[in-house]
Order: sequence, then structure tokens, then C-alpha cells
Amino acid sequence: MQGDATELAAAIRRGSLSAAEAMQASLKRAARRESLGAIAYLDAAMGLADAHASDRERRSAPDHFSARPFAGVPTLAKDLGGPFRGLPVTAGSRLLERKGSEADSDLAVRFRNAGFCPFGLTTSPEFGLSLASEPAIGPVCRNPLDPARTAGGSSGGAAAAVAAGIVAIAHATDAGGSIRVPAACCGLVGLKPTRGAIPGGPSFGNHLAGIASELAVCRSVRDTALIFDRLSGKSRGPFPDPAPTDIDNGRLRIGLLTDTGPTYPTEGSRLAAVEDAARMLESDGHLIVPLAWADFEWSVAASGRAFADIVSVNLSALIEAAALEESRAEPLTQAFAARGRALSASMLWNTLNAAVLVSHRLWSLFDGIDCILMPMLASAPLAIGSFPSDHADTDLHLERMAAFAPLACLANISGFPALTLPFGQDQQAMPLPVQLMAPMGHEQRLLSLAARLEAEGRWQHRFPVAGLPS
Repeated sequence: MQGDATELAAAIRRGSLSAAEAMQASLKRAARRESLGAIAYLDAAMGLADAHASDRERRSAPDHFSARPFAGVPTLAKDLGGPFRGLPVTAGSRLLERKGSEADSDLAVRFRNAGFCPFGLTTSPEFGLSLASEPAIGPVCRNPLDPARTAGGSSGGAAAAVAAGIVAIAHATDAGGSIRVPAACCGLVGLKPTRGAIPGGPSFGNHLAGIASELAVCRSVRDTALIFDRLSGKSRGPFPDPAPTDIDNGRLRIGLLTDTGPTYPTEGSRLAAVEDAARMLESDGHLIVPLAWADFEWSVAASGRAFADIVSVNLSALIEAAALEESRAEPLTQAFAARGRALSASMLWNTLNAAVLVSHRLWSLFDGIDCILMPMLASAPLAIGSFPSDHADTDLHLERMAAFAPLACLANISGFPALTLPFGQDQQAMPLPVQLMAPMGHEQRLLSLAARLEAEGRWQHRFPVAGLPS
């Protein structure tokens, strides 16, 4: 598997390497892979200070150190989302100054309490508006598996850093596929949690009408399960998970969707990976229930419209509230802000009402099934430059994103949890991702199925984690 954060934490815990040595290895790898453009801001002194503090804790308070599952593990925050103290988030934009936050967000506190040592920010497109991470202020983020291709967006820098082994795990956010799309591009595991499962305070809050979630991109399902356990709320969302024994021993009804409609068709190799995953789960005793595009067509279209309206209104409100100099933003960002200002109250009400109906329709669908297996991407990761931001055609940009990841927004608008992981590779050695979606609060169901698919060993990471033997 070429290592993950759990393995790196175990090596630090048993003394095979120190947290400082792990940090130095990450810094060295970051310098060597600078051309990937994964890191927008780096603070080596911060990272080393946290790592040395972790080593001191291991010596002076070993029980407390051992209680932190990721003690001493280097990580990177995203240049978008809840702030980490001392790291200057700019959301990939000239509009925001590089000024470090004076306090951690609630989520950053949980990252630190889990033992992570942050040392920088990963590249994001301006205000997260793209499924590629190529902000005009730079750097252009490239896919470690093929630098001519995108690493995805908006958590592209996070995914590139993890896939390249700069870090074993990295903070990420997802408002329209921004955890799952980069994870799918780079051969990683990406979980978009249930709405409300991850803290958004004290000031970050419901800034995108609830469609955004934060967590991480990971190299393994076990890392994903562990970080979700440590970062989520006590109830892990609005509904409790079923007991693990019910999941592990039960026969699940898995809905299978292999049609993404005539407008946004999915390539055959990607559909074949989904079908292969279904056959494997069926051989385990689960019931596969075929689903039709007609079951999703309205909800997918409504989700796309809701994403566009919510993001546009949020952006225009942010620019107005902070008195930002909008003319300094990328042309596409300015166009989205203008779109938000032009949206009437009644139009926004219709959008929010449609989002509720999307959730209701999915709840009705889950009356007859326990989980949905579907494609994540319609094609292999696209070439660098496929999502330009030097124009003002928001509809064209939204169409390009929908064509690349037609089912991505569905989980964000509905609030349901969704997870992607690689299940094989295509003829160009790029990952073949699949996506799982479950009812609200059932992350453990997704993680259990994902662990079973991962155990097939159809994907191997290309690069080892910095600090671990190759």
C-alpha cells in the first residue's frame, strides 16, 4: 500500500523515527516535488516546532501521547475552509491578504488534539470555484500520477500532496465534490461526511447554506475511518450509526447506478469499475438492485442549479461584507459574484426549496435500498487548463464541471454522506474511482463497504509516504 498515516503514526509511537524526523522528511519531499504546485504556503518553522513539542510529549507524557492516534504526523491544511492558527488562508485569491489566523477553528482544534502537526496550506482554486486547482495567483497544481493532468479541485493541492507522499493525510473541504473529485483524480479515499457531522465553528459556520463539509483526503480507508471518528461530533451527525455488527453481518441492498444520462455520459472503463465492484459485493452476499437514470435525473439537475445559486450568493455576500476589491478577482469569480447579486429572493427561495426536495427524493429512494454504488468521474483526470478562469461564462464553467463529475453535487445538496475510492486503473495507469452514498448518519456503512473493496488490492499508491521506507 506504500504507507498511510496510521502506519506513520505507529512508527513514531514505537520510536522508529521521531516526529521531527517525520517532519523533516515531509519538508524535504515538499521541496523535491515543488513543481507539483501542491503547496501554496509553507511554514517549516511552525511544523518543526510542533514536531519537537510532540517528541517532548512522547518522552514526558507517553500515555497522553499514545492517546492521540496521529501524534507527530505531519499534515497540511487547505487554503480554504476553517482556519488553522498561524496559517494565512487566502482562498486562492488576491482579494484576501496572507495574514495568519489568530485562533484555530473548532475543526483545527480537533486536528491538533488528534496529534497532527500542520506546516502549510495546500493549493485551492479561487474561492473553491473549480474542479481544478489552478488559481491565477499560483501555483498551478498538477497530478503526481501524470503532471500533464489536473489533481482535481477544489482540494487538489491536498490530494496532490497526499498522493505524492509529501504528507500521508491532509485537510480538505467539499461543497460540490471538492474532497471526492481530487481523491478520485489522485487514487485516494475521500469521504464527504453527513451534513452537520463535522464542526464548523466558532465563526466559520453555515457559510454555504450547509452544502459544505470538511474532513480530509487519505491514502487508506482505515485512515478515513479514524480521522472521521476523531473529528466528527459526539453523535457523528443528526442520526446515530447502526451497530458495527449489524453492518458487518447484514445483507445490504445496494443500489447500482451505471447510467449518468445522455448529456453527461461516463466512459466505459469507469462504468466497468463500478460494475466490477458491484459483482464483488454481490459475491459477498449483498443484494444488488439496479437503478435507472430516471431515478436521479431531476435531483442531479436540481443539485447543479442549487450549487450554482448558493455559491454565487455566498460569494457576492462575502465580497460586500468584507468590502473586497472585486476587480482584483479572476474574471470567472467576478462573474459568479455578479450572478449572485442578480439572483432575486424568490429565485433563491425556489433553489433552497428544490434542495430540500432533493433530500426528500433520496430519502424515498433509501426506503428500498441501504446504499448506492455509482461512478465518481465521467472520464480520466483532464488536462491542465481544462477549467480556465479567465472568462465570464459561468454557465460554460458549470457545464464543464458537470460533464467531468456529473454526480458530485448530489451528496452536497442533499446532505447525505458519500465516499470515493480507487478500484483499479485504466490503460494509462490512472485510477478508476467508484462512489458510494448512504443515508444520513451512516458513514460506518460506507466505510465498511469501502474497506471490503480496498481489500481487493486493485490500486497501489505510486509514491511512499515521506519518512516511511519505500
